[in-house]
Parts: sequence; C-alpha cells; structure tokens
Amino acid sequence: MTMPRLAIIVAVLMLAACSRQGLVDLRSNTGGPDEFLVQPAKPLTQPDSYSVLPPPTPGGANVTDPSPLADAVSALGGRPGALVAGGAATSDSALVSQASRFGVQSGIRTVLAEEDESFRKRRGRLTQIRLFRRDTYREVYRRQAIDPFAEARRYRRAGVTTPSSPPEYGE
Repeated sequence: MTMPRLAIIVAVLMLAACSRQGLVDLRSNTGGPDEFLVQPAKPLTQPDSYSVLPPPTPGGANVTDPSPLADAVSALGGRPGALVAGGAATSDSALVSQASRFGVQSGIRTVLAEEDESFRKRRGRLTQIRLFRRDTYREVYRRQAIDPFAEARRYRRAGVTTPSSPPEYGE
C-alpha cells in the first residue's frame, strides 16, 4: 500500500472517531462566557391604556423579567398561572402527600448533588485523562444505564401495551 493511500485511510478513521459527539459533556474549555446562563429579557410592550398602569412592586417581578419555567409551561400548552412560587400547586396536594408519606429529608437536593459529585469523582478518575475527546458522562454512568429497546421488548413479551419506538441504533 502506498503512503498517500495509508494517509487517506488514517484521516478517514480519525474523522470517524470524532462522530457521535453529543451535548452531554457541557463543560467549556474556553475562558469565554457561558451562553447557557444568559436569559434575555422579554421585549417591552406598550400598555393598552396609560391611565391604568399596574402599581410598582419593589423587589418583585417585572413584566420584562425572564420566566423560563412559565414560558416552557405555556409553550407546551399548559397554564403558567398554575405554577406556584416556592411550592406545589394545590391541585397536586394529593401527589405531594403520597410522595412524602414516609417523611421528607431537608436539603435533599444539596445532599444528592454532593453524593453525585462524589460518585462522578470516584468513577471518573480515569475519564479525567483526556487523550481524545470522549463522552465522559456515558462512561461514568454506563453501569446505571437502561437499554430502552430491551425494556420495551421485555414489557411487550409480558403483554403490556407500549408506545411505538424508533428503530434501534444501527438499523
């Protein structure tokens, strides 16, 4: 095999190794700003009548303040007014009481975040060595991953009605 052919084959293999890079590893290796933290303000709108303006709310929300959760609920066809700041909606009280029937640990989100960080550090020691770009998220959580296609087949064999799913990878 000649040298140019070998170089072409090596180049093709290197490009193929770079494929299937997902957005799982969101860490930035640049010193620039994080564009995911920027929330643009809503556009200013002209009121219907200048004679009846809403009273100012010092320290409160402004109509141009971003409200991503309410915007997402509205975009998905929900009622943004049903969102309750600092708690669950009254319509969800039965769900909340059922979920908290054995007690609620205070600060659970902080505890889980710390435990997850510890787990990632323990499991990801070798994934921190970066010779090539790799999907470190999938490497660290590989043992905890569920194969959705195998689960769908298992449920179908048991007679459970399941929704259709896309073809398996590689088909």
